[in-house]
Amino acid sequence: MGFMKTIVRNVENKDNKEAIREAAGLLREGKLVAFPTETVYGLGGSGWMEEAASRIYEAKGRPSDNPLILHIGSMEMIDEITSCVPGPAKKAMDAFWPGPLTVILPKSDKVPYRVTGGLDSVAVRMPSHPAALALLREAGVPVAAPSANTSGRPSPTKAEHVVEDLDGKIPMVLDGGKVEVGVESTIVDFTGEVPVILRPGKITKDELEKALSTEVLMSTLSVKEDTVPRAPGMKYKHYAPKAQLVLILGEDREKVAEEITKRVRDCRKQCMKTGVIATEETMDRYDADEVISVGSRSHMETVTANLYDVLREFDHRGVDVIFSEGFEGEEYEEAVMNRLVKAAGHQMIRV
Repeated sequence: MGFMKTIVRNVENKDNKEAIREAAGLLREGKLVAFPTETVYGLGGSGWMEEAASRIYEAKGRPSDNPLILHIGSMEMIDEITSCVPGPAKKAMDAFWPGPLTVILPKSDKVPYRVTGGLDSVAVRMPSHPAALALLREAGVPVAAPSANTSGRPSPTKAEHVVEDLDGKIPMVLDGGKVEVGVESTIVDFTGEVPVILRPGKITKDELEKALSTEVLMSTLSVKEDTVPRAPGMKYKHYAPKAQLVLILGEDREKVAEEITKRVRDCRKQCMKTGVIATEETMDRYDADEVISVGSRSHMETVTANLYDVLREFDHRGVDVIFSEGFEGEEYEEAVMNRLVKAAGHQMIRV
C-alpha cells in the first residue's frame, strides 16, 4: 500500500459543513474516511463498491471473511440494502435507532458479497453521533465501516488513536473528540426465528426483550477457524494491547485484589514491568509499575467509555504484563467482559 498524506478535519462544532462535504465526496469516489460515532471511530468506505471494501480490509490488515457493518443516515436506505425487514427487527430499529444497535437482515442483491464477508445477510446500523449522521446524509450512500484501527488492536475512541494506527494509509480522519459509549454496538441477528445477540454492547438483552416483547437469545458461539463469522469480532483476537493481559475474576473483590498484588510481585521478581487495570474504588490497593483506573463501578458507563483508551495507554507506557479486575455482576457486564476476555486472549484466573 502506497503512503499518502492523512488529513485530519475537526467536526466537533456545528460549523463543520465544509469538512463533511469533503469527506462525503471522498466516500462517493470509493476512498476511505475515518469518522466518529457514539460507540467508537469507524473506518468508512462506500457500501456499494467492492474496491472500497477491499481498501478497508487492506488499511486495517483485516481478514476479508470478517463482515462489515453498513451505516445509514436515513430509514429510506434500508430498502436498498435488505430484501426483507422482519417485524421484530422493525421494532428494534424504532426503539433504538439512531443508536448503538446493529441489526443483521437478509441482504439485497445490490450489496456486494465483499462487504458481507461472503454471507447472504447484511449488518446495518444508524449511528446517533451528529457528525456521523451529517456525513452519511451528505454522502447519500450506505457506508461500510468497521472500527478505525489496525485489526486486533484496541478500538479507537479518539481521533489520535486512529492516526496512531492508520496515518498514511487513509486520506482523511474526521475528529469529533472522544466518543460517548466507548464499546461497539450490540449486534442482533434477525434472520432466524428468534433474535440472537451476536455481540453484546450498551443495549442489553433485557432492554431488547422489553422493546420487542419477545425472547432474545445470547450467542455463545466461538467460531471455528474454518467457518465464516456471522458478525464482526466473532472469530479473531480483538482489542488486544501489546502486553500480555490476564483477567483475575472472583466474587470476593478483596481476594481478587490480593491475587493481583501477589502476581504483580512475582512478575517484578522476573524484572517484568507490570500494569494493573483498576477502578476508582481500588486504585490505592495496587503497587504495580503502572496502575490506571478504567472508571468507577458505581458509574459503569465510565468503564465502557475508558476501556480502549486505557488498553492503548498501557502500550504507551511499555508494560510487559497487565492484570485486570473483572466486571462480573455489574451493569453492562456482557459488553465489558466480552471485550476484556477477547483482549486477554481468554487468559483468565478465577479466585
